[in-house]
Amino acid sequence: MLAERGDCCGGCRARRNLGRRDDVQPAVQFPFNPGSPVTIRRVRAVVNPASGSVGAQAASELEALFAEFGLDHRVVTLAPRRAERGVRAALDAGPDLVVVLGGDGTARLAAEMCGAGGPLVAPLSGGTMNMLGRALYGETPWREALRGALEAGHARWVSGGEVAGRAFFCGAVLGAPALLAPAREAIRARALRRAWRRAVLAQRKALVSRLAYELDGETGQGVALSLRCPSVLADPDAPDGALQAAVLDPPDADAGVKAAVRLALRNFLGDWRDDPNATTPCVRGRAWARSTIPIMLDGEIFRLGRTVDFGFRHHAFRALAPAAAPAA
Repeated sequence: MLAERGDCCGGCRARRNLGRRDDVQPAVQFPFNPGSPVTIRRVRAVVNPASGSVGAQAASELEALFAEFGLDHRVVTLAPRRAERGVRAALDAGPDLVVVLGGDGTARLAAEMCGAGGPLVAPLSGGTMNMLGRALYGETPWREALRGALEAGHARWVSGGEVAGRAFFCGAVLGAPALLAPAREAIRARALRRAWRRAVLAQRKALVSRLAYELDGETGQGVALSLRCPSVLADPDAPDGALQAAVLDPPDADAGVKAAVRLALRNFLGDWRDDPNATTPCVRGRAWARSTIPIMLDGEIFRLGRTVDFGFRHHAFRALAPAAAPAA
């Protein structure tokens, strides 16, 4: 069951009508002016209590802050394995703004469901890594970041990527190293025996699994492929209009295991700056293998088939961010 707080919402609406209500006149309309201020009247918030730094009082604090601003609001606490249902309930109310308090996986889900034509999104830092939240709000704690955005925020386009139609906004890993994601979750749950089994499985897969790829027409093979979004890269010279792709192709099995673990940790920790793998800009591409490819999107694992297309999204969703976005 969803734990619901605040005002009740209306009935379900089709996705194409998200963010549009007869009694609400949004300040931002297409064609979109990314520098224009916005007016927020109706807010829906989703809180993931399983994320790393969401406190027990987070939902109540959000309610108090929304009430202080006089906003029509509702806060939904996400239940385990029912996150998509909770986000959908928030979107069905047709809000001007969806506030997300959770980790990068929760932010990825909400931003993907909102998309380019949906309401504004405020992905606050409530998880462990918070790559997207830090890219938008810097190191500011979520309470101060939200207050500042509500007082003087601006709508901003956020770019991202997609793999087989599923969006990501921080980074993706295609190949056996993605299998380390369940090991990480087991460690967070303090299930060390399960974490060990998952890690061993990922290492064994890394020894034998390979995938072929095409990056903007250039083909090759490797153990894994990583894709990184420009919005979370600390490199000021990285191009804004492309993903940064890196191929993992170690010379031997022992190096393969070490490289696979390193690549997965880079994805978990969000620190790409000293990764020794050479990167290349990529707008679109494809990957294929003999078996289903494990895929990690913003820290969450997916299995989307043996052949997947991927590409860069210039206008992935609209975020409510400070007028001058801080450096990540």
